[in-house]
Amino acid sequence: MIVPASMSVERLRVLREFADRGTVTAVAAALSMTPSAVSQQLKVLAKEAGVALLEPDGRRVRLTDAGHALVLRADEVLAAMDRAVAEMAHYRGSPRGQVRVAFFPSGAALLLHRVLGELGDSGVEIIAGDEDVPPTETQRLLADYDIVLTHRDEYAAAVSGPRVAARPLMREPIDVVVAPTHRLAGRAAVTPAELADETWISVRGGFPVDDVLNSIAALTGVQPRVTQRLNDFRVIETVVASGYAIALMPRFVVVHPELSVLRLSGVRAARIYELVTRPHADRRPAIAKVLAAFHAAAEQITGRA
Repeated sequence: MIVPASMSVERLRVLREFADRGTVTAVAAALSMTPSAVSQQLKVLAKEAGVALLEPDGRRVRLTDAGHALVLRADEVLAAMDRAVAEMAHYRGSPRGQVRVAFFPSGAALLLHRVLGELGDSGVEIIAGDEDVPPTETQRLLADYDIVLTHRDEYAAAVSGPRVAARPLMREPIDVVVAPTHRLAGRAAVTPAELADETWISVRGGFPVDDVLNSIAALTGVQPRVTQRLNDFRVIETVVASGYAIALMPRFVVVHPELSVLRLSGVRAARIYELVTRPHADRRPAIAKVLAAFHAAAEQITGRA
């Protein structure tokens, strides 16, 4: 599908926002427009395209097949415009500008300061956001961010789709943490069978740590007794250290000095960090610079492990 030259780039941007956000009202809020102005822009774009781009869906509207096809081309056009702006900036000097990056909390605690250190005074500035969502919701964050740092269970599929590109960053093992007074404290490793009768604290469903706990349940045939679900690992550490329960935690985020960390024997358990962008976003020099800083920061961590 070729984008006619008569199509407005700004109207293509409105169409892409609609594909990302799903409603005219949400697009209006994101672009500081009125809903009627958004609707008008989409109607004009349909006339320019010569085909219906939207169709009724109950009280709302949704993209037609032609609309979905044009969104893919809009991604390409807008990416090319962004690259042109970035390339002109490159000719004026080194890569510069702001790059919006979404971090999940424990990923931010582990990587943000290292990435900032790698960037130094390069002229590229990160605008970080805290977004704690399951990997399945990653794509929607690209409406507001240039790069999304996400994590998934290593047996889960990578984020994929025609409008996203996922780059693996690093692998982080997931271990069992117990209080210093626990019967297993001091051990180097533990088998799933030895954990069958334990009380657990876990994260909310859909996140990698909970996926590993489900794998343990499948191996032992015993459903874990989860009494609390919290997504703040600092809180989990404190509660585990009190002797209330045990937990699974990613290896590089454990900081509580009293916890005993045990490797899971016979189970390959880890979460995979990924950097998700629009396709070809790395052609923008500033984004490429930030992606490189992430990989250098990850090497600092995995190289010492």
